Amino acid sequence: MKEDVSSIDSPPTASDQPASPPAAEQPAGRKRRSRAKSKATAVAIEQRIGHSFADPSLLNTALTHVSALKSARNRADSYQRLEFLGDHVLGLVVSDMLYRAFPNADEGELSKRLADLVRKETCADVARSLDLDEGIRLGTVGAGAGARLRKSVLGDICEAVIGAVYLDGGYPAAADFVQRNWTERMKKPARSLRDPKTVLQEWAQGKGLPTPVYREVERTGPHHDPQFRVAVSLPGLEDAEGIGGSKRAAEKVAASVMLAREGVSGSNDV
Repeated sequence: MKEDVSSIDSPPTASDQPASPPAAEQPAGRKRRSRAKSKATAVAIEQRIGHSFADPSLLNTALTHVSALKSARNRADSYQRLEFLGDHVLGLVVSDMLYRAFPNADEGELSKRLADLVRKETCADVARSLDLDEGIRLGTVGAGAGARLRKSVLGDICEAVIGAVYLDGGYPAAADFVQRNWTERMKKPARSLRDPKTVLQEWAQGKGLPTPVYREVERTGPHHDPQFRVAVSLPGLEDAEGIGGSKRAAEKVAASVMLAREGVSGSNDV
């Protein structure tokens, strides 16, 4: 009697192998890895800024650009509102720092120092020093566009982080963050704080000379985009000239040229 070979177990075929995880499980795995990476990035940023958030969503919002939102109508979920708050907290903290650090400075000097310290370029510099750009959440953009966007919003992100720290830890936490990142910048301003025309006038007075005299030498260019050449004169000194898009700008350049030529320090603000 022939054996019924159909009843003999045959080796498993590829179709008999355990099925791969359903496709739905694969995106879920990617999402878990993405969340883990985001959490690790957030922890690293917290360490760099020196504040551990009791409410992590605040930091997440501070790092979220409006392009990353599902709907433009949910702009409140981006960094913009926190930026508004952080801008004013920064202004208050820096104003207090300046008031205490420069007891002999008048209101005008304090205002110039404040403007230099809270401008977007300074905030962006702080953001770069803390590598905040690593955590910025953007929508789907090209690599080059994403890099440019990150650079353009760095100052805003920094202010938003200040706002987030303020909401999470109160004024002391925000003040601590600002003091740690702005004190050295306060001591060594990136830009000159004094108008070169003022510096030249004070220097001339100290030499017993009259007030410098400025005169327009030439005006060129179209009416909507003129260029002025201005000379500044002081008795016993060779005239110095400057060019600018306005008479005042050209005067400042001329004053700076004369100051540099005479070896006078105190301003390079042109």
